[in-house]
Amino acid sequence: MGKGSFKAFQTGIGFGCCLAMIISWSIHQSVLFALFHGLLGWFYVIWYLLFIR
Repeated sequence: MGKGSFKAFQTGIGFGCCLAMIISWSIHQSVLFALFHGLLGWFYVIWYLLFIR
């Protein structure tokens, strides 16, 4: 894996974290939930799309 693909991987992880926190905040309005779901990142985003939405 080259440096460019690693950078894309890091960017994807960061975007997933931010997206999870935004979704969590819009549902729960809780900082603690937003931080926890931010740690889960893409797992929470996929969970939301499959089961909550």
